[in-house]
Amino acid sequence: MAYVIGIDIGGTFTDAVATDESGHVVAAKAASTPPNFARGMLDAIREVAQELKLTPDALLKSTRYICHATTSTLNALVTGNVAKVGFLTTKGHADSITIMNTEGRYAGFGPEELQDMVRHKKPLPLVPRHLVREVTERIDFKGEVVVALDDVRVRRAVQELLGAGVDAIAVSLLWSFRNPAHERRVRDIVHELAPDLYVGISSEVIPRIREYSRAATTIMSAQVGPILRDYLRPLTAELADMGFTGSLLVMQGTGGSITAHEAPSYAVTTIGSVLTGGVIGCVAMGSLLGHRNIISTDMGGTTFLVGMVVDGVPVKSNTTVVNQHTISTPMVRINTIGGGGGAVAWLDDGGNLRVGPRGAGASPGPAAYGLGGLEPTVTDADILLGIINPEFFLGGRKRLDRGLAEAAIRTHIAEPLGLSVENAAAAIYAIATAQAADLVRKSVVNAGYDPREFVVYAFGGAAPAHCAAYAAELKAKELVVPLGPTASAFSAYGLAGSNVVLSAEQSNPQNFPPNTALVNRIFRALEADLRQRLAAQNIPFSRIELAREVDIRYTLQLSEVTTPVRDGEFSDADVARIGDDFETLYEQLYGEGAGYREAGLQIISYRVFGVGCLPFKPVLPDIERKIADKIAPKSRRRVLLDITVGWQDTPIYDYADLRAGHDIAAPAIIEAPTTTVVVPPGARATVDRLGNLIMHFQS
Repeated sequence: MAYVIGIDIGGTFTDAVATDESGHVVAAKAASTPPNFARGMLDAIREVAQELKLTPDALLKSTRYICHATTSTLNALVTGNVAKVGFLTTKGHADSITIMNTEGRYAGFGPEELQDMVRHKKPLPLVPRHLVREVTERIDFKGEVVVALDDVRVRRAVQELLGAGVDAIAVSLLWSFRNPAHERRVRDIVHELAPDLYVGISSEVIPRIREYSRAATTIMSAQVGPILRDYLRPLTAELADMGFTGSLLVMQGTGGSITAHEAPSYAVTTIGSVLTGGVIGCVAMGSLLGHRNIISTDMGGTTFLVGMVVDGVPVKSNTTVVNQHTISTPMVRINTIGGGGGAVAWLDDGGNLRVGPRGAGASPGPAAYGLGGLEPTVTDADILLGIINPEFFLGGRKRLDRGLAEAAIRTHIAEPLGLSVENAAAAIYAIATAQAADLVRKSVVNAGYDPREFVVYAFGGAAPAHCAAYAAELKAKELVVPLGPTASAFSAYGLAGSNVVLSAEQSNPQNFPPNTALVNRIFRALEADLRQRLAAQNIPFSRIELAREVDIRYTLQLSEVTTPVRDGEFSDADVARIGDDFETLYEQLYGEGAGYREAGLQIISYRVFGVGCLPFKPVLPDIERKIADKIAPKSRRRVLLDITVGWQDTPIYDYADLRAGHDIAAPAIIEAPTTTVVVPPGARATVDRLGNLIMHFQS
């Protein structure tokens, strides 16, 4: 029997899903182990092997590939714990990463922050000035060499940076995306002097116009490339020692994976890897349930994540901002806040109750874990409200201490605010839920969509306890809590069913309409490059799919709108149709009449995604249908789900007793081994054929 394993490494727990050739799915969970997250990954593999009644070595020997999401690159960038990087650029442009094209003052800000101009402040440059060197060379906008590369000056600059003790070198030269020859020669010189030094060149990392963002993306990739390499090498070796001979894949922010061998060369693409598995899972589950428009909500122990699927495809963005620095690489659009079950509740200087963004993490965790944590968290509040059964956490494998949760909330929240412990816990729950609803609303509305036209999917260990409240507030069409074998390991399910996805792009600004022969030539070159790179993955794909898009704007606009285009050879009429499609999409995003064709159009960049479809996917089996219409609760307890209603004697159902077709009337609590689902007043839940809980709300 051959297996595929998906591993989602979160800040608190590491989830694993294994599926065999028949599609049978088994899930397991283990504690994350920062800073050595690889240990938690191996623990999760051991847990899933135990579920399959196999030894870890036997499971790994039968595993074709492991797709895992890693937090190592994102954590490194967010915390600043990155490699020491030297930067090489064209003579006269050393200060571009300090000037930041003014972007640094506002990148990543929301509308309210943008208006508060007094508080705008640029971040520090990605590379300090003493580690920046200029090289003599010049390529023009046509890709022609105007000034030859000075090899002697390059060698001197590289030797100076090596003497300064850099761990990596980033290279971003002017117009290199039109002609990469000089950057490739610089890389060759670096490797002549230091064969093992990590080198990132912009023409491969992100061959896109705009000097600062291209340089910033290349530098950040070089900052995390050595870290990713040093994480993957020992992990690959340890897996091999355990008998694994398949392919180790790393999820990228694009929504597809890449081999561990190639991932460090494109390290910046992996920073969103830990966020995207759930969205890919939504696509897979949506295809089974007939849902094309989905709001993906993932609340784990540390964060709350929101993504979108529109017409069956994840919504992507071509730029991402980390610490006010722009990363110009395609990624699934994910919005996040620190708001998981481990989010800490605290009082600010004005005595106002806040929840997050700081979390208790895997260690010490919430106060109720009994591992030394003294601060109250959302999980502690859920225990006091009767939502979480401290005797049945993780199916009874971990016992929680209600007394420690109560003491933490009383000391830090209730007594300072003059509240009862129960009311303080209710306030923590309400704020956590309101923050989640606010992020979902902003994510969907700001993208130009109406939440009422979407189905909400809620997964992760903590989301099912809070999702009914935020889904009802958004007036979503329906709420789906994926249970069955994917319960609380839904992101790992998405990873197990993912494909290898690579992207290639080229900026070639032209007034519209561009020359048809040029358009065909660019797309042919990009697709040939992708097919070659996919072949180098050494994986037997079932098929290869290609998808094209272009970035277009009205003349003199600062930003483009990414517009999908068809495959195949283009005629003049096909090229003209691209402009029409852009304007249709522009009005969808910004409102009818927002376009202005009289300004003219400009096509800026061409992009192709290459998808290598992996041979087999998880198949979720239909569960047994109900025998009787009614299901008896396993117990009852007092639960506070609505502060306006107060405490209610609430039936508690064991998920293992539920069958397809069962209806659950509110109020109710459903306990699964890895999560707890709340069915609040005003809702009604039904178990579907796959074991998922489908919830609807009264108007």
